[in-house]
Amino acid sequence: MSLRADLEADVRGAMRAGDTTARDTLRMVLAAVKQTEIDLDRELNDDEVRKILATAKKTRQDAAEQFEAAGRPELAAIERAQQEVVVRYLPRQLDEAATRAVLAALLEELGVASKQDTGRVMKELMTRHRGEIDGRAAQQILGELLS
Repeated sequence: MSLRADLEADVRGAMRAGDTTARDTLRMVLAAVKQTEIDLDRELNDDEVRKILATAKKTRQDAAEQFEAAGRPELAAIERAQQEVVVRYLPRQLDEAATRAVLAALLEELGVASKQDTGRVMKELMTRHRGEIDGRAAQQILGELLS
């Protein structure tokens, strides 16, 4: 069963359960999937659907931060609840210690010792660990390791 089929089944399940947050969030994700399929004129594979989910997660996270900064915690809570729904379908994220270990090994492997090579390290990291590592956290840890 494909990831898209899982999403569609979970929308129906959320409708039966009366879970409006999950229903609405998954409908938004499926709309983005369908639009991308129309744009590309083909069905998406699971990795492409995961990229859309990752984008949806980041969008919700950014929106929640902006609502918090604007003094709208009730709207931020809605965005965070939607983000939790999206995260269910993404690969498990590595914690800070694991991210630090992966970065240290990558720095050694690439022979990087200066901040000038941050872009090269991040590119390689995201290629190898797409979806497993939070890019913002990785960049912060990388800055600490290279200072």
